[in-house]
Amino acid sequence: MELYEVMRTTFAAREFTDAPVTDAMLQRILDNARFAPSGGNRQGWKVVVIRNEETRQGLADIMRPSMQRYVAQVKAGEAPFNTINPSQVSDADVANTQVPQQMLDNLTQAPVILLVFVDLAVVASFDSDLDRVGVISGASVYPFVWNILLAARSEGLGGTLTTFAGGQEDKLCELIGVPEGFAFAAMIPMGQPVKQLTKLKRNDVQSFTVLEHWNGENLVGS
Repeated sequence: MELYEVMRTTFAAREFTDAPVTDAMLQRILDNARFAPSGGNRQGWKVVVIRNEETRQGLADIMRPSMQRYVAQVKAGEAPFNTINPSQVSDADVANTQVPQQMLDNLTQAPVILLVFVDLAVVASFDSDLDRVGVISGASVYPFVWNILLAARSEGLGGTLTTFAGGQEDKLCELIGVPEGFAFAAMIPMGQPVKQLTKLKRNDVQSFTVLEHWNGENLVGS
């Protein structure tokens, strides 16, 4: 596929056929994804490939509490887990919220699951002392994660970047045997999508791009 076509058609796939994702396919995907940039070219990522059913169940148990709060907040009209607007959803509301089983199965029963971690000892966290949630460290791992999804699309596969497991990172690290100093970055369920989407809805460039200043004029192409 041509590059721009891949970029415009790589969607969040959550429903997959039973077609297997072989080690050879993963090798090709990761062999191309590894050329993503990272700070100082330190390439601090680590990928764990999950196929074992017991581990899948462990991931489901780890994600369920975060999914429960996520669903409760969405039902309340909130943007889940944001750090700006305090949630009005109570712990009781969360406890009474059921997570649709399909929501869990879509992420844990894909033909293969990739867990991506990043070595915090090699990333430059320039915002570590700011009084807000840190995001800068992600610059050294998420280009790699997105490259995985682009490469998967090129192979006729699909997946989605999900982070529900991050809500209980300590339990996730215990389950997978992750050493100290590594942070969970992404979980990617991957397989052959039941349906290949080709038209994605996104805001146009003028809606998010301005010239020279936050209140500057919108960028308008010739």
